[in-house]
Amino acid sequence: MSKDAPYCPVYDSIELLQEKWVLHIVRALLGGPHGFNELSRAVGGANTTTLSQRLEHLERLALVEKTIESTMPPKTRYELTPAGRELQTIIDAIDAWARRHMRRCQEQEARAEAAGQPATPKSGRSAAD
Repeated sequence: MSKDAPYCPVYDSIELLQEKWVLHIVRALLGGPHGFNELSRAVGGANTTTLSQRLEHLERLALVEKTIESTMPPKTRYELTPAGRELQTIIDAIDAWARRHMRRCQEQEARAEAAGQPATPKSGRSAAD
């Protein structure tokens, strides 16, 4: 969006939420606080640099809170703030939409590929993930 365009909160929200791994991080943290390594496993596939960058960005936006526990060795915990927890409705809406439409979309894509149309990237994630 150009600097001269009027402010659009939907555009800005989509820009944030479409960043790679952001919704995966939010989804994992909706289950409760996680340490960094635990979160990395829950998200699955994000390299540690990218995960750190996304967490720092979500902290700056006050969607995630980082707590360092004074244990030896120190433990870092990440959890959603109230604003971050409000993203539950978005995750729920994506889940409901996916349950209604993704199988048909995947079948349509398979038909298109069989007809020789170029394939699109796939996430490789299952509904159980």
